[in-house]
This record gives sequence, C-alpha cells and structure tokens, in this order.
Amino acid sequence: MNKKTGKLLGTALFASFLLAACGDTEEANVESEAQPAEQMEEEDAHSGHNMNHSGSGEVPEGLEEAANPAYPVGSTAIIQHGHMDGMEGAEAKIVDAYDTTVYTVSYTPANGGDPVEDHKWVIHEEIEDAGDKPFAAGDEVTLAADHMEGMKGASAMVDSAVNTTVYMIDFTTTDGEKVTNHKWVTEDELTAK
Repeated sequence: MNKKTGKLLGTALFASFLLAACGDTEEANVESEAQPAEQMEEEDAHSGHNMNHSGSGEVPEGLEEAANPAYPVGSTAIIQHGHMDGMEGAEAKIVDAYDTTVYTVSYTPANGGDPVEDHKWVIHEEIEDAGDKPFAAGDEVTLAADHMEGMKGASAMVDSAVNTTVYMIDFTTTDGEKVTNHKWVTEDELTAK
C-alpha cells in the first residue's frame, strides 16, 4: 500500500466514523425529543383525563338556573382550585350558574381505557334516570355526561355528593389555551377577583 492510498483509506475510515457518530446522535436526539412528548401525553391524560375542556354550552334538561349565585352571570372570578393543568389562578368569566347536586365519580370509560378516579364534576342531571333524589357516596350510576371521551354510558361509582351552585365558565389557561363553556366548577373553587 502506498502513502496516498493509506491516506485515502485513513480519511475514508475517519469519515465513516464521523457519519456513524452523527447517525447515533440523530437517533439519540429523535429518542430524546419523542420522550417528552410521550410524557406530556401521559401527564395530560392523567390531569385532564382526555377531557373536552371547551363545551357547546348546552345543558341537560331540567337544570335550574341559580336564583342568587355568589358569582352572577357575566362577572369574573379567579379559579383557586382547578382540575386541569393551567386552570388554577386563571381568571374565569361566568357564563351560567345552576343550583344542583354535584358528584365526584370513578369509572372505567365505556370505550375502554384506564379507570378514572375521583373525576370532578358530574351534575345530577348528567346521570341517566337520575330522578329527583340525590345519589350518595357508594351508589352506582350510569353517566349521561360527555365531558370526556368514553364517559357517556359508563357505569360509575359516586365518590362524593354536594348540593351547591355550579358554574359554566370561559377562561384562558395560564399557558394560553382558550377554554369556552367549561363544565363545571363549584362555588368553592372560585374566589372573588
């Protein structure tokens, strides 16, 4: 082997080494970029349970408007307890206020998936064949609400029940997502601005 061929072979080997190293780096970058997205999906699914944060504004039949809500329609309040990322501390505009019984429920989505524990909130009028009498913790019910994927038609266990005023609200999350007609927040989750 002459000197020129040796140099060319050495250069070729060095270039191959660099290309291989760059390829490994690109794969490592792709893997590290994919991982945070997967983690974000898990966090979103956990915190919001694939929740439809915005709603149509439609309410169940028979739901009665609150006669004297602490936060009148059109007023604003601060969300002091939120059930999704970016909700706590956001300013809410009151769209509607209703007096009803609200429930936290645990259920397995009707379309399959992981069980959802202590979901806030389902109102009395969003339970199939609810009747007039409120349910109590431990009662089994069938959900008619569709705030979340797989919720409608799911069998659920009532975890807690509270008779209170609930609000439909518009707000912008602390990270900039605009949410309209969000169902529901309770009076004790809001504070005066």
